Order: sequence, then structure tokens, then C-alpha cells
Amino acid sequence: MAKQHFSPRRKKPDIEINKPSETRFWQSPGFNLIWYLFLALSLLYFWQSSLETARREIPYSEFLQDVQQHRVDSVVLTGRLISGTFKEKDPRTGRPRHFITVPPPDDRLADKLTRQGVKVVARPSNDWLSNFLFNWLLPIGFFALIWVWLSRRMMGGRNFLNLGPNRVHIHPESGEKVTFEDVAGAYEAKEELKEVIAFLRDPAQVQRLGGRMPKGVLLVGPPGTGKTLLARAVAGEAAVPFFNISGSEFIEMFVGVGAARVRDLFEQARQKAPCIIFIDELDAIGRSRGAGPVMGGHDEREQTLNQLLVEMDGFDPSKGVVVMAATNRPEILDKALLRAGRFDRQIVVDKPDLEERVAILGLHVRRLKLADDVDLNVIAQRTPGFVGADLANIANEAAIIAVRNQHDAVTMSDFEAAIDRVIAGPEKKHRALNPEEKRRVAYHEAGHALVAEMVPTGEPVHKVSIIPRGVAALGYTLQLPVEEKFLSTEQELRDQIAILLGGRVAEEIVFQDVSSGAQNDLERATEIAHDMVCRLGMSRKLGNVTYGKAQQSLFLGVEGPEERNFSEETARQIDAEVRKLVEEGHDRAFAILNRHRAAHEALAARLMEKEVISGEDVKAVIEAQEGRQSAAAE
Repeated sequence: MAKQHFSPRRKKPDIEINKPSETRFWQSPGFNLIWYLFLALSLLYFWQSSLETARREIPYSEFLQDVQQHRVDSVVLTGRLISGTFKEKDPRTGRPRHFITVPPPDDRLADKLTRQGVKVVARPSNDWLSNFLFNWLLPIGFFALIWVWLSRRMMGGRNFLNLGPNRVHIHPESGEKVTFEDVAGAYEAKEELKEVIAFLRDPAQVQRLGGRMPKGVLLVGPPGTGKTLLARAVAGEAAVPFFNISGSEFIEMFVGVGAARVRDLFEQARQKAPCIIFIDELDAIGRSRGAGPVMGGHDEREQTLNQLLVEMDGFDPSKGVVVMAATNRPEILDKALLRAGRFDRQIVVDKPDLEERVAILGLHVRRLKLADDVDLNVIAQRTPGFVGADLANIANEAAIIAVRNQHDAVTMSDFEAAIDRVIAGPEKKHRALNPEEKRRVAYHEAGHALVAEMVPTGEPVHKVSIIPRGVAALGYTLQLPVEEKFLSTEQELRDQIAILLGGRVAEEIVFQDVSSGAQNDLERATEIAHDMVCRLGMSRKLGNVTYGKAQQSLFLGVEGPEERNFSEETARQIDAEVRKLVEEGHDRAFAILNRHRAAHEALAARLMEKEVISGEDVKAVIEAQEGRQSAAAE
């Protein structure tokens, strides 16, 4: 039930207006020539077909009778076929009548016809050519062109196999530009990228002292941190063309197409130097070679990667071509990509801190009409771990909520509702809890809030709610960090375990029973205790040793399965220490809730009455109950 920290997963992509790099094959004169040739062959085919239908096919025996009766004027012998004309003319058209027949093998046929006065013309047989042309080539070509036409209609102008030159998007130096003023936060990354800008503006500046600019700049960071936006800002600041293509757009069905597109991309860049080549999602083609099963030698992805490595080695950096790329999975990239001379400069674009989040929010609310009560610092404090795309989403959601509530301006309550929606999901207003469940959830969340206020290092409670949200959250207690923190002490982690178990302990005290609502709390408390014992050396019994080795992560910031490197005896001791830490947190929460039972009851009653209470209300209720207890004790 208690959901204190959620990991946002939404990402709002930037919208780019791109211009195609060059004329497609189906728009070229060569494609039109193929169409004209096909039409000409089709007309020839239909003309021959109509000509053959005008010739009446007769049996060979009838042909011999006509010859004996001197009715045949002339014949043409072409191997297995006899065609000719009668002396009599067609009464309807006045033209000679034609016939065709197939003779049996007869070497003396020409002599017989000559003796009867028939004009005989012998021609070499060309049945194989006409058979191939009219019975194979034209039908196959007809259906192939129909297939191409239909696939272009269904796929928006692309051919059915997506072959052809690369689909790079070129942003010219003229027109609307993105500069560093459009990128809030990322101060360290922008400082490093200013060197790239200086080089693009004046390539001779670095060469004057005998140095060279890095050929490749790799932007590394979680999704949504603004890596693509930073690359476009570099191009805008330097006023140079910007070639933008995704790594997945190189890969096609046939081996060799991706490599050809890489060559074409670098050739276009050399012609427009100085410029920037930006490859988004580099891991699509830059994955370590040999990492997966490959059938029959190098596959298309490896061929494309090999060509990219060759191109980065081959071009001259003094020409002013800078290759930039972005990825959120640097651990799977091929080591050849990261060596000196290729992507030899890596810039980390990390999640923004508190100050950077305030700046990003200020950038995204410029177009919004804000009320006087909006405090961007409070919004930034409520969104630790959020990236730029998440903050843009919150600003947009707040504007939508303000319109829905018919507000004249976007208020702080709209931002609060937007944050709650992004973190915990939309409110389930129609999911009605029965009175008993509502009472249990209220005591559960009140237990979290009370323990959080009483432990020495607990962060202040910002809001407590028992309104169901999302898929499984029946309520949540949200704490607001006072300041940005990057380290956690042992005492803070022990207090966090007690806070997480406060809801379950509250159910034990009030109902003498527990529910399934504490499942997430137990999981997170166990994870914290396990990290304290195995990774942070915070167990006095096991000492200052780490246990378990994390395998290579699949995504940036997310570790893979742990590799066990300890004995069974040590595993039993780890389990005992983890259980001990969790039980200590349970006992601390039990003692706090027992000692402040009146405040717990008052908080639960206020929650059942209002369903959502603020941190100020929580403090006021606790202080009022503490004051009454002190007065009663005196």
C-alpha cells in the first residue's frame, strides 16, 4: 500500500522536422525508364498475342489437303511450327487468311511443298527466346512491379524491402536552430561540448599547436536526459549542417545494405564539411561482435559495424567532420568503437540534480500561464531522479489538469496532481474500498508517516493519501528530501527500514493481523538490508567485505544478476544478518507506534476523514497529541 519512491518511466520524444537526404530510387529517372520498358514489352506481348489469335490453327492433315488442292500461297517453317497464308482472301476484311499448324517430324516436307507450288521460307527456331520473354519475363516482371507499387502505397513511399540509400535526416545550418539556451542543466556536458563547437567554427585553432580534435564524441546517459538535444545544440551553436540518423535505420534484411548506407552517409558529410554526424542509439549497430550466435559468418549488423569502424579510421578530422553518437547501454558496445581514434571522448549526461531540475522546469513552463503559488523549487524537490523528458511531461500534465479543472492559470495543486499521476498513476476514483479496507489502509499509511517523523534521520513527510492509484497502490506516503543527497549513512538506512515496516507494524498493533498490502514494503526493506550486508560492509559480524559480484549490466544504471562468490556457510550468515537488520527495524517501528499510539489513532482518523493530508497536517496532529500527553503527564 505504501509507495514512497517510484521510478518514472515516461519519455516524451522530441519532434523533428526532417528533410530527405536525396531522391529515392523510385523517384529517379532510372525507375521511370524501367516502367517505360515494361510498358513497351507489354504492348509487344499483346500485339503478338493478338496476331497469333488472328491466325487460325488448323490440323496438319487439313493443311496437307489444302496443299494438294493448291489453296496455300506461302508458308514459313520455323522448327516445330508452320505458319502461312491462303490464296483465298477473307470475304469480310479482304485480306489474306492466315493459318498455323504443328507438323510431325518430316525431313521431306519442304520438297513436298515446293512440288505443289507453295512458296517456302525457312527460319531458325526462336521458340526459346519468345517462350522466355513472353511466358516468363513479362509475367514475373508484371507481378513484381505490382508488388512494388502496392508496398509503396502501404509503406508510405518506401519499397517493400527498404533498400536504397540511407535515410539520414539533414538539418541545414539555416532555419530554426537549437542552441545551448534551449538546453537547461547538463552544465558539465555543455562545458565539454564547447570545445567541439570551437573546433567546428575554426578547425585550424587546434591544429596550430599540433593537436587534433577527437574524431568521435559519445554521449552516455539514461534515457530522456537530452543527449539528442545536446547534439543538435552543438550543431546550432557551430552553425553547421547536422546529419541525424538512428542506428537501427542502417540494418536491413540483406547483408551489405547497412554498410553501403554508412559509406553513403560519410560521403555526404565530406561534401558538406564542416558538419556533425549524429548516430542515435549507437548500440543498435555497435554491439560487441561475437556476443550472440551468428550463422554463416558476419551478419548484417557486424558488416555495418565494420564499415563504420573503417569510415571513422579513414576520414580526416581536419576537414571538420565530427561524429557524435548517443547510447544508454555503453557496456555492450564493441571495444573497437571506444578505442583512441574513434569514439575517444565520452561525455556522461547524467540525471539532473536539484538545481538542474529547477532550470529544466523553468525552461518547460515558459509557455504556461502560471499562478502565483507555483514554486519550482518545491516541484524540483518532489521529483528526485526525474530526467528532462519526465519534467517536460509533468509540465504538460499540469497544464492538462488545469484545463480539466477550468483554472485560469496552472496552479501548484495542478503540478502536485501531475507529479502524483506520473509517480503513482492516475487516481482510481471509481474504485471504492469497503469501510474495513479503507480503515486498514488509513492505519497502514499513518504508521509510515508517524515513524518517518519520529526516526532521527527521516525525511519530512510531504503528503499522505489513501486514494487508490495505478494498478496496485491503495495508498502512499510521500517524503520530501530537504536537500539533494548522494550518500546514505548506516543510521539513515536503518531508519529507512523502520519507516518501510511502519505500515505492517501498524496493522499488527491495531488489527492483530497483517494484510498483503505490505508486500512492496517488505521487498524494499529486504533489499536495503541485503545491500548493507553484502555490498556496503555494514555488518559487524561479516566485516568489511563485499559478497557477490554483479554481472555486466543490461542497461545503464541497472545491474544484472549477481554472481555468487562465497560459500554455503557464508550464505547462511548473510541470511541471518539480513533477517536481523529487518527484525531490528520491525522492533523499532513497533516501539515508536506503541509509544505514540494516540498520535497514530489521530492520524488515521484524519486520513479516513480527508483521504489526503499534507505534511503540515501530519506535523500538526502529532504536535497536538504530544502536547496533550505532556499536559496529562504533568
